Amino acid sequence: MRISTFGLVCASLALGAAAPASAQEGHPLKGSWIGTWQSNETHGEFVLVVLDWDGEQVSGLINPGTDNIEIDEASLDPAEWTVRIEADAQDREGDTVRYVIEGRIEDLELPNRYITGTWQHDNGGGAFEIRRQ
Repeated sequence: MRISTFGLVCASLALGAAAPASAQEGHPLKGSWIGTWQSNETHGEFVLVVLDWDGEQVSGLINPGTDNIEIDEASLDPAEWTVRIEADAQDREGDTVRYVIEGRIEDLELPNRYITGTWQHDNGGGAFEIRRQ
C-alpha cells in the first residue's frame, strides 16, 4: 500500500493541531485536591477538596462523602495567584464553625500544582496544603 506525501502531511498537521488542544486546561482551581490541614481536631488532618468553575464562579465541596462541607465563597486573585475559600461546617457538638482558607497556588504551570497557606475557624487554625490530582 502506497501512502502519498500529501496524505502524510495532512495527517501530521492534524495530529500536531490536536496535541496542544489536549494539553490545555480550564480554570487553575478546577479539579480534585488532596492534602492536609494540620491540627484540625474537628474534621481530621487529611482533607479532600473538589473545586469547579462554571465560567463565573468557583464552587465545590470539602471532604465530599464524609463531612460534605459546601464551599460558600471562593476567590482567586490572578495577579498574585492567591486563593481564599470560605465554608460553614458543623463541629462535633453540632455548632457551626466558619472555615477560612487562604493560600497561594505554587507550581502553577504544572498539572499537579498545589496550594499552600493557612486555615482557621473559631476554635483553631493551622497550616494548609493541598495538591491537585
